[in-house]
Amino acid sequence: MHIPANVIKELRERLGAGIMECRSALIEAGGDLDKAAELLRERGLAKAAKKADRATPQGLIEAYIHPGARIGVLLEINCETDFVARTEEFKALAHDIALQVAALGPRCLSPEDIPPDSEEDRENACLLKQPFIKDPSKTVEDVITEVTAKVGENIRVRRFVRFELGG
Repeated sequence: MHIPANVIKELRERLGAGIMECRSALIEAGGDLDKAAELLRERGLAKAAKKADRATPQGLIEAYIHPGARIGVLLEINCETDFVARTEEFKALAHDIALQVAALGPRCLSPEDIPPDSEEDRENACLLKQPFIKDPSKTVEDVITEVTAKVGENIRVRRFVRFELGG
């Protein structure tokens, strides 16, 4: 089956996958962009799951001060190598997650951090389970998984703190 280059390019821009991965997903999906995107997401999840146990000794600290200087966030996000930590994709992910923390004020990182007897709504209280502010159809965890698949390394948000003036 012949897949036009512009369709491959569109899928590649949408998901950031490699040219050959996009081409094979489009062939498998019969040329349907949405089906191919879903196939690539599933494959990305499989790749990310394989990397989940890898150590993440590198990374960066992202600092974000909201305009007006009344809210600030410090976020530690880790990856496997300093090479990935210096990439624009990784830096953009760190910044987006810091924006997420500033905007929605999660109280913990994941559901495991909430005491079992707590009545808190896990989706709103846990950063990784919150709908992503730039695309509410995905969770923060989904966005991290997508970047993990793109860069080929395990990525983990280690900790964060949100400061609010007078709070």
